[in-house]
Amino acid sequence: MPVSSALLSVFNALPGAYLLLSPALVVEAASDAYVAATLTPREQLVGRPVFEVFRDNPDTPEANSVRNLRTSFEQVLATGESQELPQQRYDVPDPAAPGQFVERHWLPHNSAVFGADGRVEHVLHAVTDVTAQVQAQAALRESQAREQAALAEAERQRGELQRIFEQAPVAIAVYRGPNNIIELANPQVCELWGRRAEDIIGKGLFEALPEVAGMGFEELLAGVLATGEPYVAREMPAQHDRNGRRETVYWNFVYLPVREANGHITGVMVVANEVTEQVVARQQVQDLNKQLATLNQALHLSNQELLINQEEVLLVQQRLEGHVQERTQQLQAALHEAEQQRTQATKQQHLLDQILGQVPAAVATLSGPEHRFSFFNDTYQALSGHRAQLGQTVAEVFPEVVEQGFVSLLDQVYTTGQPFRGQDTPAQLHNRATGQSEHLFIDFSYQPLVDERTQTEGILAFIIDVTDKVQARQRAEALQAQVQAASQRQAQARETVYQVFAHTPAAVAILRGPKHRFDYVNAAYQSFFPSRQLLGRPLAEALPEAVGSGEAARLDQVYRTGETYFGQDLPVLLDQPSGPPQLHYFTFTYQAYYESEAIVGVSIFANKVAGPAAQHPA
Repeated sequence: MPVSSALLSVFNALPGAYLLLSPALVVEAASDAYVAATLTPREQLVGRPVFEVFRDNPDTPEANSVRNLRTSFEQVLATGESQELPQQRYDVPDPAAPGQFVERHWLPHNSAVFGADGRVEHVLHAVTDVTAQVQAQAALRESQAREQAALAEAERQRGELQRIFEQAPVAIAVYRGPNNIIELANPQVCELWGRRAEDIIGKGLFEALPEVAGMGFEELLAGVLATGEPYVAREMPAQHDRNGRRETVYWNFVYLPVREANGHITGVMVVANEVTEQVVARQQVQDLNKQLATLNQALHLSNQELLINQEEVLLVQQRLEGHVQERTQQLQAALHEAEQQRTQATKQQHLLDQILGQVPAAVATLSGPEHRFSFFNDTYQALSGHRAQLGQTVAEVFPEVVEQGFVSLLDQVYTTGQPFRGQDTPAQLHNRATGQSEHLFIDFSYQPLVDERTQTEGILAFIIDVTDKVQARQRAEALQAQVQAASQRQAQARETVYQVFAHTPAAVAILRGPKHRFDYVNAAYQSFFPSRQLLGRPLAEALPEAVGSGEAARLDQVYRTGETYFGQDLPVLLDQPSGPPQLHYFTFTYQAYYESEAIVGVSIFANKVAGPAAQHPA
């Protein structure tokens, strides 16, 4: 049966995406919301077969959009039973780019509309656009995967830092607070102090090593704690009780401030090399080779940064657009026609009741200033816990919402004639099955219904449960906060390592890749080559003499095999800013460093010494 123009106007203004089809699947009516959601003008819809308007996207053949919907329509026409389909990928034509499609995901609901004789006269096709939710869920899964990877990487780096601390070929200790409580001490510093770790951890420095008290270390440590400025010492003497006697030893060391995340200084880190043999040898015998006590070991520097792709899960709900005056005129015309054609009006009313009853949202109409129920559909009855009854007021059916302000909003809409819309609004509803209050989030609108004099006589309530959407967004925000915290911890650890390298007395360089590109050099290393640009350049380009001297080949072997190479007291001819090159001697280490258990470069640790040899550190 054709749809009357009065009913067509009401259908067009429905606050949801609806399509009315004939048994031949020809479009008879399309709501404004459906026209907006599908980007298709109404004149291109009405009167045309639905699958002529909406064809399959050839780029997504796996979606089977047309086949799935056609099968559902045919079953509704054959059985008269409603069909609620699972989520469907059904792209729509892009009006801005002919031949192209816009991605869309839908939740379709197909219902039969019966005539007075009980036969199916129409199919009501209702859809909810869940494209944003589908895309947000995909983004959430990617965010969770990134967070897990970030947490695993942070844990791996923590273990790597601990391993390097324990195995570092230099003496490292951390003192905490003004009393210089020894918090950490690696095996090398314990050996040089002549103490066991269990005998010194938790004690004050000068309690654990009473022989060094009064030698000026107290003032140096207090200065670093007070100013935050590192202190670097070279060949500083100290007294230590070890090997059964008191010995005078000499140190090269640096005191570095240890800061909390807020920048507050809470302790001091010491990185030291014992240089006793070199000092004594220089004082007693000029031709005695200076010896370095320990070698520095490479620390893995991670160049990967966490990408915090902040994507919020948001399902865009269709918003109600009220055209109250036009709708009232259309309803008045329908009532006038009903007086003249009672039988036709009865059929039309029957059709309207079916449509409103099958809308997949909670819909109710409220009459008068007391807001008494004059209509509600099954979805609204389910939302009320089957408490709603015609003629009762909202306050009688939902006493729990009075203090929540919903009845006051109804009073406001009725008094002012202005619609009200709420989005992601929390609500507490009594659950009769459990006897407990149930916490929900809803999108809702209160639309005034007016008479022929434009006076408000009731309110149309339209409610959608969006609890899942809001909870998904809250979970995404919590995950984002965790990822940011992991990133901050990783940045703090990396900054501590930079401080150690920047102030250590040894020359440090990091080469990356098979071409040994300079990825990091500290000031001590750069001072060996004052007239050259090292960072970012391959070894053969920055230091071409390293190729002819065989150092490039040694670096290749370390990069390929992972075996550490040690060079001791070896000569190097270094260019000077002015004048001829000068011969210097070095003790150095080439050591592979790893990322994700794979060799990605070589680290160089070198110290200038005095003594003859026959090799050259790059």
